[in-house]
Amino acid sequence: MNEPGNRPLLPEGSRTNEPASHPSRLPLHELGLREAAHVVAVASPHAAEWAAWLAEIGFLPGEPVQVLAYGVLGGDPLVVRIGDSTFALRRAEAACVQVTPSPPGRSERGVP
Repeated sequence: MNEPGNRPLLPEGSRTNEPASHPSRLPLHELGLREAAHVVAVASPHAAEWAAWLAEIGFLPGEPVQVLAYGVLGGDPLVVRIGDSTFALRRAEAACVQVTPSPPGRSERGVP
């Protein structure tokens, strides 16, 4: 049983319970504010042209990415930095981008 002040145990495979060498994937819109990450994949179940458009503006595997701000009502749009560029994305567009959080304290190119 957990004592007051102790964190509860997390289910196996949860994001904060995984070893640092195998960080989990998550959609960009679920990334924490200013949390450094890298793009893993881009795919759009909604509209095929979204994945192509996201790739054209720089959402490519390996690129550093960070959410700089969320919109006030419902979190739409998101202000996102990808590499050296900054864009506003709708939550549905950001959901097409799979990312892997970077290890804590690691400096990212293009992500201050």
